[in-house]
Amino acid sequence: MQSKTIVPELAAVEIHGMDRGSFILKGAFAVGAVYGATAVSPFVRQAFAQAGGDVDIVNFALTLEYLEADFYKKGIALGLSAEVEKLATLLGDHEQEHVETLAGTVESLGGTAATEPKFTFPIQDEASFLELAQILEDTGVSAYNGAAPAIESKEVLGAAGSIVQIEARHAAAIRFVNKVSTTPDAFDEALEMQAVLDAVKPFIAA
Repeated sequence: MQSKTIVPELAAVEIHGMDRGSFILKGAFAVGAVYGATAVSPFVRQAFAQAGGDVDIVNFALTLEYLEADFYKKGIALGLSAEVEKLATLLGDHEQEHVETLAGTVESLGGTAATEPKFTFPIQDEASFLELAQILEDTGVSAYNGAAPAIESKEVLGAAGSIVQIEARHAAAIRFVNKVSTTPDAFDEALEMQAVLDAVKPFIAA
């Protein structure tokens, strides 16, 4: 196992919530911190493979959208340049719409929408905001991709597919502002699940 995180910014994100969605998101971020965003997909897929159902999955997505919406609000509060603030406002509005849609979806499935956790982000200025924005958007896309195979309802799968396309565009937009490749790879890297699980254990608190 690697002795230190390769994405310390992701490891520094704090998620203060104890429901299932928050717990899985904490684990996903821990995996991402050790192996990068591409490792999040198999971890999330495994988390939903044997337990839970569509309500659990949508609440997990809702927790992720809570996090992203809060991140953009806190980023804007830093005092960003006009160009970056305009982008952050647009993306934040999208994330808030995703929150409202997913909360409504949970209720339509007969469930109770997850409560919004408290989040803490390691951002102090525009540079750190943009760096973490890229990491969070890449991680979010990977998380959606991991959860999708476990979705049973075609309607829920369609909604998730629509959202993940927008999340991928968010990731590309942030990468463009950061002047890095918007499409760095043709495929996500394949990782052995056991290696991912071994790496994440020290980072997950019960």
